[in-house]
Amino acid sequence: MNVGTAGLSWLRFLGACFAMLGPILSSAHGADEEAIRAAVGRASAYLIKQGQAADGSFSGPNGPAITALAVTALVKTGTPTDAPVVTNGVDYLLRFQQADGGIHPPASFASNYETSIALVALATCNRDGRYDNQIKAARAFVTGLQWDDGEGKGVDDPAYGGAGYGKKNRPDLSNTSFLIEALRSAGTSADDPAIQRALVFVSRTQNLEGPHNSLPFAAKNPDGGFYYTPANGGESFAGTTPEGGLRSYGSMTYAGLKSMIFAGLTKDDPRVKAAVEWLAQHYTFTENPGMGDAGLYYYFQTAAKALDSLGEDTFTDVSGVVHVWRSELSDAIIAKQQPDGSWMNTNPRWMESDPNLVTSYTLLALASCLPKPPAAR
Repeated sequence: MNVGTAGLSWLRFLGACFAMLGPILSSAHGADEEAIRAAVGRASAYLIKQGQAADGSFSGPNGPAITALAVTALVKTGTPTDAPVVTNGVDYLLRFQQADGGIHPPASFASNYETSIALVALATCNRDGRYDNQIKAARAFVTGLQWDDGEGKGVDDPAYGGAGYGKKNRPDLSNTSFLIEALRSAGTSADDPAIQRALVFVSRTQNLEGPHNSLPFAAKNPDGGFYYTPANGGESFAGTTPEGGLRSYGSMTYAGLKSMIFAGLTKDDPRVKAAVEWLAQHYTFTENPGMGDAGLYYYFQTAAKALDSLGEDTFTDVSGVVHVWRSELSDAIIAKQQPDGSWMNTNPRWMESDPNLVTSYTLLALASCLPKPPAAR
């Protein structure tokens, strides 16, 4: 077909337009993979060369949890499971496995927290089934720590289904979310009784009245977000409303959203919809909404996991602005990387002055920001 000189000029113009649009259109599906991998490389080098002690631990005096986080973060961002930094880290973790399956120091007050995080590390590294027995024992241990009839907490009790730091600690959303993630990582199905018990607790940490939550807190602050715990009279680190409600905040709302999806709820469930609506009103990666810079890097990794679990490349805020969340989150994270490859929070709350902890959190966030292969979408 002869399109003529004018037609050729028009085709060349269209071609130029598509050439310019190409990078924009492709960026709508994810972040700058090259920049992320460069940041991951620097962070991994920091953990390997400066973070790990001779005994295989990371920040060992603080217990095994940071070691477990570092091992998981390294493997999820590309370090082979047979790399010395990983095998030495796992060997260190397994030195803490007790006869009852828990992975923690004998006198630990955080046995559920430590075992749950270690369970994720073992599952992440269990390429050939070599840790099957240890995983099975750890899974039984953390399931046994749930607050339920065994602790005299029936389904009507606000503590029911939750998990705290240890055996006698009151349950909270953060530790319950670690429990759910650990069980799912170990192959537990979403409809498993332990996960469904945990979902009961998670639903009650949401400021949403309904058939899954009849506690009085939601009516005092019905915004759809999540707070720390409804147990022992209720608590939110973001404080209370003038009406006595428990304020929702970002890290817990992402933790609640992630936990509900891991427990099998779909995007059509009213609880998921309410959580997404709250996050749409508070979408940001400049702070932990409601908490400022406190727990910022915990917020980053929890947000990344939750948004990834939603299965969408974009997130629309309350103003209708469509955000390519992987790109925005990874950009915010990379901008904060230290010259030595690590990250740390100037606000030391919740141990975020420890670069091993914070760098591990950040690598976990970046793992969710990496572009997904077509089969994983």
